[in-house]
Amino acid sequence: MEAKPRTVLIIGILAVVVAGIASISLYKYLKGQEAMVKGSVATESIVVAAVEIPVGNVIKPDQVKMVNWPKSATPASQTFSSAEQVTGRTAIDRYTPGEPIIEAKLVPKEGQGGSVLTYKIPDSHRAMTVAVDQVSGVAGFISPGNIVDIVLTTQQENNQKPISKIVLQNVPVLATGQVMSQQKGDEKPQIVPTVTMDVTPEDAEKLAIASTQGRLQLILKRVGDMKVVKTTGATVKKVLVGAIVKTKVIGSKGEKPEKPETFTVEILRGNQKTEKSFAVEKQ
Repeated sequence: MEAKPRTVLIIGILAVVVAGIASISLYKYLKGQEAMVKGSVATESIVVAAVEIPVGNVIKPDQVKMVNWPKSATPASQTFSSAEQVTGRTAIDRYTPGEPIIEAKLVPKEGQGGSVLTYKIPDSHRAMTVAVDQVSGVAGFISPGNIVDIVLTTQQENNQKPISKIVLQNVPVLATGQVMSQQKGDEKPQIVPTVTMDVTPEDAEKLAIASTQGRLQLILKRVGDMKVVKTTGATVKKVLVGAIVKTKVIGSKGEKPEKPETFTVEILRGNQKTEKSFAVEKQ
């Protein structure tokens, strides 16, 4: 009877020892596999953003850090191997934490101190500013980076009746007021007096003449929606299509003109009394 507890104890000790040996072996195996993976992936030390860096920000040392980055995933644009190389440079686009700092998103060294917007304009394009208000600017919900269509409301040449027509589509917004990027946590709409957009020279001409012919309004598009829609414009007649307007022609066949309402005034002159009728004017 005494042998059973001793046997159970020995078996328990052996089980613990075997489990420990298995755990140690598995740990060594996994570490070996990790070392093999690291050894098979070539990396290089590059500079990345440690925090969010907004457009126009002069980069400070505490805003960047060094990380090991897989060479196969290194950005095509020039990266940097030390924080000193990017300190004092100006960002022309927003950086998110962990994003590699690249030459293409920095103001060129020879251009430091100039307008950041100049470097955000694509080749062969132009930056053009239009005046907006709370309504035409979509109540301040337009931000840099958004895509908009532009509508002109003016008068037709032949009959001077109003017409609205989309004159430009898929226009990128470069800046609202003097802001060139929306900061994280600053999602509240901002009412601004102007919006600067990225246009081709031909579109700049269209926008310039349109701004003198009537009222411009911006239409905010859904992210990713770059479809071009053909429209013929809207007129009052098109807007009211289907509406029935009833008119009554006085004196038409089968109808008698309404008898105008009158009122009578008695006029006393000495012993003489006369009456005079007057028509009631309708308001």
